[in-house]
Amino acid sequence: MNKNYIALAVMGLAVLQAGNGFAAGKDGVAATVNGKTISVDDIKAAYETNPTVKEKASFDEFYTRTLDIFVDGEVVYQAAVDAKVTDTPEYQTQLKALKEELARKIYLEKEVRAKVTDSAVRKLYNDYKNSFKGEKEIKAKHILVDSEDKAKEVIARLSEEGNFDKLAKEYSEEPAELGYFTKDMMVPEFSEAAFKLKKGQYTKQPVKTKFGYHVIMVEDIRDAKPQPLKQVERQLRAMLAQKTMGDIIKGLQDKATIVKYDADGEEIKE
Repeated sequence: MNKNYIALAVMGLAVLQAGNGFAAGKDGVAATVNGKTISVDDIKAAYETNPTVKEKASFDEFYTRTLDIFVDGEVVYQAAVDAKVTDTPEYQTQLKALKEELARKIYLEKEVRAKVTDSAVRKLYNDYKNSFKGEKEIKAKHILVDSEDKAKEVIARLSEEGNFDKLAKEYSEEPAELGYFTKDMMVPEFSEAAFKLKKGQYTKQPVKTKFGYHVIMVEDIRDAKPQPLKQVERQLRAMLAQKTMGDIIKGLQDKATIVKYDADGEEIKE
């Protein structure tokens, strides 16, 4: 049965919490369909080859959720064989394409895995740290409203009551907390106003952007620092894998003899 089909089916289920159970079936047999055995190992193999699923569910949970999917898949497969689908030109054509795609996938995964090592990721992280340019970042919150008059009303009440969070709950059209950000992370009008404020200050005039009218308060100001490896490792690994895959393909192209033709049958000169 197609493992991708199983993975998609499981990923469409509710998010599961990992556990420690282990399904054993009956003497290693998960089910039989017209005498054909579906083994626990078959289901285990589908589980082991899907890291995303493994993060969300224990094997026991995966087994329980997907047993019927495996059974349904086997029922349909047997019906397809009985209908001699495997003898059709359509089947043979798609089978050839799937085999080629699977070979490409396994080859690239193996090559990338060999090159995207912990040390390679660490080197990329060190490059990131060494090239990091420190700049100011602020922690702010805002109250977003749909009119200038309403924003002025918020500012007037803020000057009297001084309770930003209370007014945010009453007026703001979106969550007030924005966390830390650098100047280029916000729309220009917002950043221009926010970065003029000192810690604890708020804008005394409404700030208009394409989102509406803002009242902004700065909670903290600090120098931006490189993020720790733990926080960016997954992103760096993905970036490195993408670059590595491109390099592998480029290297194969350079070694190959390739002749291409346009739609009119004329050779394309590189």
